[in-house]
Amino acid sequence: MFDTLLIANRGEIACRVIRTARRLGIRTIAVFSEADADAQHVRLADEAHCIGGPRPQDSYLRGDAILEVARRTGAQAIHPGYGFLSENADFADAVLAAGIAFVGPSGASMRKMGSKAGAKDLMAAAGVPVVPGYTGEDQSPDVLQREADRIGYPLMIKAAHGGGGKGMRIVRSAGEFAANLQSCQREAANAFGRDRVLLERYIEHPRHIEIQVFGDAHGRAIHLGERECSAQRRYQKVLEESPSPFLTPALRAAMGAAAVQAAHAIDYANAGTVEFIVGQDGGFYFMEINTRLQVEHPVTEEVTGLDLVEWQLRIAAGEPLPLAQDEVVQRGHAIEVRLYAEDPDAGFLPGSGTLRTLRLPAPSRHVRVDAGVVEGDTVTIFYDPMIAKLIVWDEDRPRALARLREALADCEIDGPKSNIGFLERLVRHPAVTGGSIDTGYLDRHLDEFLAPAQAQASLLLAAATVALLAAEADARERASGSDDPTSPWASADGWRLGHVGARRLAFAHAGRRIELVAHGHHGDYRLDLDDASHAIAGARWRDGVLSARIDGAMQRFAARVDGDTVLVHDGNARLRLASEPVYRRGDAEGGAAEHRLRAPMPGRVVLVQAAAGDAVQGGDVVLVIEAMKMELALKAPRDGVVAEVRVAVGEFVEADAILAALEP
Repeated sequence: MFDTLLIANRGEIACRVIRTARRLGIRTIAVFSEADADAQHVRLADEAHCIGGPRPQDSYLRGDAILEVARRTGAQAIHPGYGFLSENADFADAVLAAGIAFVGPSGASMRKMGSKAGAKDLMAAAGVPVVPGYTGEDQSPDVLQREADRIGYPLMIKAAHGGGGKGMRIVRSAGEFAANLQSCQREAANAFGRDRVLLERYIEHPRHIEIQVFGDAHGRAIHLGERECSAQRRYQKVLEESPSPFLTPALRAAMGAAAVQAAHAIDYANAGTVEFIVGQDGGFYFMEINTRLQVEHPVTEEVTGLDLVEWQLRIAAGEPLPLAQDEVVQRGHAIEVRLYAEDPDAGFLPGSGTLRTLRLPAPSRHVRVDAGVVEGDTVTIFYDPMIAKLIVWDEDRPRALARLREALADCEIDGPKSNIGFLERLVRHPAVTGGSIDTGYLDRHLDEFLAPAQAQASLLLAAATVALLAAEADARERASGSDDPTSPWASADGWRLGHVGARRLAFAHAGRRIELVAHGHHGDYRLDLDDASHAIAGARWRDGVLSARIDGAMQRFAARVDGDTVLVHDGNARLRLASEPVYRRGDAEGGAAEHRLRAPMPGRVVLVQAAAGDAVQGGDVVLVIEAMKMELALKAPRDGVVAEVRVAVGEFVEADAILAALEP
């Protein structure tokens, strides 16, 4: 086994690899960009070295800089994690040429899978089922259009050298093909440096099921079971689980055997994932092999009891596979979700900023948290905005889902917006609880998973009650330190001579201002909301728990007050409100916002669709910017004429910068 390991990655996966290496007594070397100088993987490693600027191409994609650190520190092996250089065959070759072990497959195996087109041809020749399509070298628009018409619609356009859901489009008619092809090629060129695409028949309502495989340098290969990843949004996995609720024992065995066959076809050594698309009739087809560790590998670890990173290290050190196929045992059910800094109600716009609050559930036999940040860290604009992975395990699927609901309820993130509320609705949705979700369900029914426009009345009333109790407690504390602590004038409890006065409360929620009027004090109130009055009686708030009779029915909530923010959770849904001044000035900008297109976040302009003087309709795409690995289309807020466009293709823009304007 190695003495010293360099981890050529960052964030959660770097921290994950460090944990296993430390358990095995291996010294760890981290590398970091200027943006990650204070990151957790830097602090956890035994030694860490800066390799460049904040952009990935200036740091984590610089194989030369990483190899120089490896030589200087005496690293015997390099673990690439996932993303960045993990599937770069040239880097794998360079590591081996430097006399250092690469913790992953050979460059030759990667090259066989590096092109989706070539991979499909290879798998078809090896007898692995593939989807009908076109993988040819001729990429002229006319040929691609002709091939698309031959394959039939619906079909999928896919970046031949892509991954992670980038460079993929569904086309449902011949008339839609040309525009989708151009968009797909542009995104592929930006993300992967090559714009080649392949075409394949689109399987309606498919399941996405992947098989974890391992091979060693002695010619053996086995699989460790499947993970179902059918809950996806725009081809990005949202929830992963094992075992799949869809597979029959016979289908599971057939897919496992096909995955091992695929691994043998490319002389595979180390960890890999064979991804299949599965039709409702049980027909399964090869999609790709991810020649690295997957983000969702903890799901397999939880049901097998194995440490996949340890397996990777042992195989890279020349050891044989630790187990034979018939020795792999699976037990129970595991589910993983990913907590992201993103705003589901704004099209899942990635966010950035300081994590002012980050509370995650306590690890246990049933709950695992893999994170690369802690409270006070910053989610930067330069990398994927994942905050943590939340993994749960229990004896069966219903109990695992219950564990996941409990674990999500224990999560709290303040700073950048997060997808926690979205995930809580997801894991309660019948398509998930019933195990029937397919890869397109979320995109077809996204409104079912987004927050309602108006907050639930009971949560609003609970939040207002907590705010009142917190204000009264704060007033009592201030009064206790005053010259006359018993004076009623020192207490903000609504008391007035002869009667209990009214207090006004104001909150902001989802861009809407909510106002209430409160009468009463000390846990007994009448709250006036939207022309209705509600009775609150016996309210108590202790140790983060609010209990109160709301309109006669006792209810219980988890409740917190942090500065101007109130958070309540009833066990099923959460509500976060920001306190606002009761009286405020009018919006100084008035209606100006409807004339301007602003950058929602820092990014690079990749397309300018309109020029000054052009007439546009509300919803027309005016510009497209690329940020955090995704394209964001900026659309005209109304019908009108473009007054000016302030940016050009290639320019980097800051958040909230005005990019274009319509005539008033």
